[in-house]
Amino acid sequence: MSLIKRKYRFSALVLLLSLATITTLSVALQTPQSTTSWLQTNPISLSIGDKVDSLNGVYVYYNGNIGHVLERNVSKDGYNIGLKYQCVEFVKRYYYQHYKHKMPDSYGHAKDFFNKNLSDGAVSKARNLTQFTNQSKYKPKVGDIIVFDGHSGNPYGHVAIISVVSDQSIEIVQQNPGPTAPSRETLLLTNNNGKFEIESCLGWLGKR
Repeated sequence: MSLIKRKYRFSALVLLLSLATITTLSVALQTPQSTTSWLQTNPISLSIGDKVDSLNGVYVYYNGNIGHVLERNVSKDGYNIGLKYQCVEFVKRYYYQHYKHKMPDSYGHAKDFFNKNLSDGAVSKARNLTQFTNQSKYKPKVGDIIVFDGHSGNPYGHVAIISVVSDQSIEIVQQNPGPTAPSRETLLLTNNNGKFEIESCLGWLGKR
């Protein structure tokens, strides 16, 4: 075989491999599940305070590791919104900006939003919101605050805003879920003989 033919075949092989690589990458980027998996294993470089999502015009900010604290966010009228950019800070900022709602008790960890001594449908005086136990005879609504208990990896718990409610699931919008976790997550919602239950949570609170 001549040297020219060898060079031609080698060039053709390189071109085919390049086209195959481009096609594979293009398919992956067009498939939401593949894109999500790729981003979670190879996260885009983000800095603390970068906007990653929004709900009704209220931004969700990147916080890196869940224990990171930047500074306290206090409104112009002196209301304590929370520590940047913890999950509590987003939830309280959302209620303050979207509902013009100030909580009488503006402090506490995420799990403290849920008062285990209250009955289902009772008013939480600390938050000035109606609290619902898990399981509850009241179906969760869009805008409710969902509360998760603490665990060994995060003893302070977690809070988020319910953004979508269907018959079988809810979607939550959250800040500070971890450096590679998504800002939105879908959780199972079940109705057991008129009792509504959301997986893995203590309960939820909202304006009624």
